[in-house]
Amino acid sequence: MSKYRELRLNQPKLAIKEGAREVIFKVVSCMCDNVYHLTLKKDNNGDFKLDGNGFALSNFQFKHAKHEIEWEADENMWGGVIAMINSGTSVIEEVKSR
Repeated sequence: MSKYRELRLNQPKLAIKEGAREVIFKVVSCMCDNVYHLTLKKDNNGDFKLDGNGFALSNFQFKHAKHEIEWEADENMWGGVIAMINSGTSVIEEVKSR
């Protein structure tokens, strides 16, 4: 069974540090189990900005717009952020925050 399929069937428990400034999601793609990192980082105004770390966010085919994910992160609604990211062609394997 592929890592992607395994994660879809049994999603791991993910914890994000309260008041995090930066959150890095390790995602596994449905395409050959490729691994990518998505970063949500606060800017100078204190708002989260989503970055694909060199990859276009359209490649992940989220069912939500980039700004919707960022706004959800601004409200510290991490369950919603995780659901939005998992709605595309990748699934979150692990998360790191600081």
